[in-house]
Amino acid sequence: MSTITLNMHEAKTHLSARIAALQPGDKIILCRRNKPVAEIRPLVETSSEPRPVGAGRGEARIPESFFAPLPEEVLADFENPA
Repeated sequence: MSTITLNMHEAKTHLSARIAALQPGDKIILCRRNKPVAEIRPLVETSSEPRPVGAGRGEARIPESFFAPLPEEVLADFENPA
């Protein structure tokens, strides 16, 4: 894990190479007049494999009250928004 500090001029010149060399946990701090203004970190790679369908089956319960009609005052808010 390392932190690289770059001023704007150096970032304009070498940013592509610095980003290419980033490893997980590394970060680049961009500075303007020696004051930090931004941080660049590598993104975590996501899996390209499709997720299985139904993997969370049975983990959530929806109560019957969820399907009950909404109260009149809530419906009125939808029909006549402020």
